[in-house]
Amino acid sequence: MVSAQTPPMGWNSWDCFGTTVTETEVLANAQVMHDRLLPFGWDTIVVDIAWYDPAARAHGYNDDAPVVLDEYGRQLPAPNRFPSAVGGVGFEPLAARVHSLGLKFGLHVMRGIPRRAVELGLPVHGTAWTARDVVDREHVCAWNPDNFGLNHDHPGAQAYYDAQVAQFAAWGVDFIKADDMLAPYHEREIAAYARAIERSGREIVLSLSPGTQLSTHHVDHLRANAQLWRISDDLWDRWGDVHAQFARLARWAPFQRAGGWADADMLPLGHIGIRAERGVDRESQLTVDEQKTLLTLWVMGRSPLMTGGDLPSTDAETLALLANPALAEVLNTSYDGREIIREPIDDGELIVWTARGDGCSYAAIFWTGPTARQFSLPLELQAPAHDLWTGAPADQAEHTVPSHGVRWLRLDREL
Repeated sequence: MVSAQTPPMGWNSWDCFGTTVTETEVLANAQVMHDRLLPFGWDTIVVDIAWYDPAARAHGYNDDAPVVLDEYGRQLPAPNRFPSAVGGVGFEPLAARVHSLGLKFGLHVMRGIPRRAVELGLPVHGTAWTARDVVDREHVCAWNPDNFGLNHDHPGAQAYYDAQVAQFAAWGVDFIKADDMLAPYHEREIAAYARAIERSGREIVLSLSPGTQLSTHHVDHLRANAQLWRISDDLWDRWGDVHAQFARLARWAPFQRAGGWADADMLPLGHIGIRAERGVDRESQLTVDEQKTLLTLWVMGRSPLMTGGDLPSTDAETLALLANPALAEVLNTSYDGREIIREPIDDGELIVWTARGDGCSYAAIFWTGPTARQFSLPLELQAPAHDLWTGAPADQAEHTVPSHGVRWLRLDREL
């Protein structure tokens, strides 16, 4: 069976806790997901970057971080932040707790091998080589100092990834977000990581980041090696960030298919910025209409949904948006999602998306202008319909769309 038959829906710690999330916070979010969101399709919990750094802080990364490693240079959770990992048992206890809630467990990892493993000359598991034999000191991440690159002309590079992923599999990891893979595009690196997952014997979803200026020319290689790939840099709670995704998702929507999903990035909704890389502790600065636009666009484009707010302290209105059953319905069952209209009108753009369903179809009318405006649907879309945000019957022809907002419809006929 192909992994990620439908786009995953989950929570990721990045938008609220940056590099600093703790075990207590992960479990608190997992509990809310189980209690409030699991019935609506949300089932994955992901610990983002630097879980191996005991000195992690908000607003950036530590140079020369005292990262926690095992004797083979593989990252271990910092026990001051993840106490169940004491004794070198890794994320196995935390993953088991998450699994007991009926959820999947994921983690973030950087491309390459820890600098500290190289400095200490630690052995590569199962080989006679050390980290110093397999390192590539030239191809390093431009924005994170934790790792060196790996020299994929040396067989020890693959051996390091094999051992790293084998350990993740033993812990019970279901989802890996592998970062610094796509900008620039590291073709050999991606293939090596996919090979390591295959050799692990565990079904693990591979999600690649960050996606800056990612070309659709890579789609065949991406499908062959990963299940998710980002199509933008980090997205935050700014209307301009959301607006920019219209063009990206329109470009990638025709390529969406089971087992391979273009990812428009996380949903900065609810309570974010608590100890994040960017911004202060805040409620999402997107208006309610902008949040509905974001969710509708992601779903019509069949992007994975990874919400980034701290669920226990997120307001009830935002949780209700996430619990809209139409999100999973359209994400899981629709096909042929596409942008069919994009027209500049005065101070905004009218953008219309459609998708096909089982015995029905879906339409989303977006308006990017500063004040509400009324639009008529094209004749071919005029049919008895229900509004998927309110649940109420909708007019067949005329629709008032709020500023930066959307009318999202289930049409009672097939396109």
